[in-house]
Amino acid sequence: MTTISEALACLRPLTDAGSGKSVLDLEWIRKPRLQGSRAIIELALPTHANPQRDRIAKAARAALLALDGVEDVQIELAAAPAAPTAPQTRPIDGVKTVVAVSSGKGGVGKSTVAVNLACALAVTGLQVGLLDADLYGPNTPIMLGLSEKKPETVEERGQQLLLPLESWGIAMVSMGLLISPGQPVIWRGPMLNGVIRQFLYQVKWGARDVLVVDLPPGTGDAQLSLAQAVPMEGVVIVTTPQQVALADSRRGLAMFQQLGVPVLGVVENMSWFAPPDQPEQRYALFGEGGGARLADEAGVPLLAQLPLQLPGAEGEPLVLSQPDSPAGVALQGLAQQLRKRLTTPR
Repeated sequence: MTTISEALACLRPLTDAGSGKSVLDLEWIRKPRLQGSRAIIELALPTHANPQRDRIAKAARAALLALDGVEDVQIELAAAPAAPTAPQTRPIDGVKTVVAVSSGKGGVGKSTVAVNLACALAVTGLQVGLLDADLYGPNTPIMLGLSEKKPETVEERGQQLLLPLESWGIAMVSMGLLISPGQPVIWRGPMLNGVIRQFLYQVKWGARDVLVVDLPPGTGDAQLSLAQAVPMEGVVIVTTPQQVALADSRRGLAMFQQLGVPVLGVVENMSWFAPPDQPEQRYALFGEGGGARLADEAGVPLLAQLPLQLPGAEGEPLVLSQPDSPAGVALQGLAQQLRKRLTTPR
């Protein structure tokens, strides 16, 4: 006959689609017990995992029925495990709302989306700031034509404040403005955490309706530091249709959900390519439907599908240099959608 240990062993391979963690370690399946030929478990999913309920229940039932002597499986619904208490966050002087742009994987166009989103929001009439928190790969100065400039400081109330640089209607701060071209940033987590807090609280941001934060790829110290430091309106997840990018994006999305940060939606980049001489043709070079699947799994909207487009002039964001192009139109639509979702901008 089957034992409780065997029941636990068969359930352990079941994982959360976002984080990849075992549902047993997450305490989503609890109290397995045996009554004769019947196996009984409790299923306790947090709200963000409800879209996975049927999949997990079906997989658990099949795994238990495969055990010797188990002829029936009873699944009882239980209260979700309590979320960890979030640390106290602190608003930024003058900044009404903070929106992060994140991805689980590098190379998906996250910084391009962040820069163009900030510029598109500014075009709608908002006062916008852009914080480049990708300290290991700070590319926003190049995208905004500021790579040759250095920010100044001003003293206020006994502390030195960094003055952001203005470009294309937005105010921007980046590690790329403070180091020499090609200089690597070789820091451990505590130093990175300190710099992100300095960029949040020791910069003279002024009156800003929105601060867009370009996060580094992954699920590491930068994401955790931001979530624990400042109250955020939410995060936009950028992915491409590729399976590898989707797998990493699921983990990134699940991380923010577990941290209690609202996920505003998914942006699928590089959705298709249209040759300049055949704009009516669309070629899905990296697959199709991945962003929609990710959004559907998480129960969040698919905010935009951006085509793969040849870059314009260096230092001028595409949404400004090519506003009537397919990518330019899609980015403007993304900004309009987000503006409707944000609670504080006018």
